[in-house]
Amino acid sequence: MRSLRFALIAATLAASTAFASPTAPVNGADYTTLAQPQPTQATGKKVEVIEFFAYHCPACNMLEPSLNQWIKKQGDNIVMRRVHLPFQGPADPEAHLFLTLEAMGKLEEYHPRVFQAVHVQRQRLMKDDAIIEWAAKNGLDRAKFMETWNSFGVTSKLRRLQTLSSNYKVTGTPTIIIDGKYVVSPSQVGEANKINGVEPTMQATMQVMDALVKKAAATK
Repeated sequence: MRSLRFALIAATLAASTAFASPTAPVNGADYTTLAQPQPTQATGKKVEVIEFFAYHCPACNMLEPSLNQWIKKQGDNIVMRRVHLPFQGPADPEAHLFLTLEAMGKLEEYHPRVFQAVHVQRQRLMKDDAIIEWAAKNGLDRAKFMETWNSFGVTSKLRRLQTLSSNYKVTGTPTIIIDGKYVVSPSQVGEANKINGVEPTMQATMQVMDALVKKAAATK
C-alpha cells in the first residue's frame, strides 16, 4: 500500500510538471480551442494567424516587437491578419483609425506610429476628433483621410467587428487566433508556466504559437 501511494504521488507530480510547456503546448493550459472553429482566409499549406489587439492596450504595445519578429520568421508559413477589438462599441474610434489606415494602404507605415503616439508620447487617441487631428498633423492628407474614414467599405467593416470578435469569443487583448480555432494570449501562457517578466513571457508565447502553427499545418 505504501509503495502504491508513493507511486501515485510520483505520477501526480510528473503530470503536473508536464501540464504546461511552451514548446509542447497543452490544450486548456497554454492555449484553448474554440468549440466552433471559424473559417479562415488562408489557402494551401498556409496557416491563418489573427491578432486581436487595441492601440491603447499596454500589453499589445509590449507584444509588438516580438510579434513582428515572429511574423518575419514564419514568412510564407502564415497569413497574418490584425483585428482591432472594438472596446467602445460598434463605432470604436481606434478601430475606425485602424481600418482607415488599412484602406488607405498606410497601415505598415502608421501602425507603429500610432503605438508610439499613445504609449510613448502619451497622446489620447480615443475620440474621433483627436484621431482626425493627429492624422492631419502626422502627414496624412486630411481630405483623403476623411473620405476613407467615411467610406462605405470602412464603416461596413467597423460595424461587423463586434460580431467578428464575438464569433472568436475574444473579450480582451492581445489575443491570438491560429487556424481559426487555437486561442492563445501572453497572459495565459505566463500564468500556465508561472513566468515572471515581459520578455520571457513574450518569448514563451511565441514558442506556443510556433507549435500551434506547426500543429495546424500538419492537418492541411
